[in-house]
Amino acid sequence: MDYGKFQYEQTKKQKEAKKKQTTINLKEIKFRPNTDQHDFDFKFRNIQRFLEEGNKVKVTVVFRGREMAYRDKGKEILDKVCENLVEKATKEVNYKMEGRQMMMILAPV
Repeated sequence: MDYGKFQYEQTKKQKEAKKKQTTINLKEIKFRPNTDQHDFDFKFRNIQRFLEEGNKVKVTVVFRGREMAYRDKGKEILDKVCENLVEKATKEVNYKMEGRQMMMILAPV
């Protein structure tokens, strides 16, 4: 058997496999506790687009200063996102506080 031919075929197979593989990225969308409805809708459309492309989405609610007292508003925002994406996404990581940020990660179905 010709070793050079063998090596050539192996590299060709590896290149073909690399073309067919897909990478999953983690996209992040940030909200604030007092985000208006129009801004929410705009960001929500971006979340849907990211999920349709096959990426995971990290939804973050950022609290500043005295907004830490309104953690329930942050939870409502995350619940609203989940309710609207029931058939398109699954929760990979549930609500989690990291310092002044409340986050959750959604994965495409």
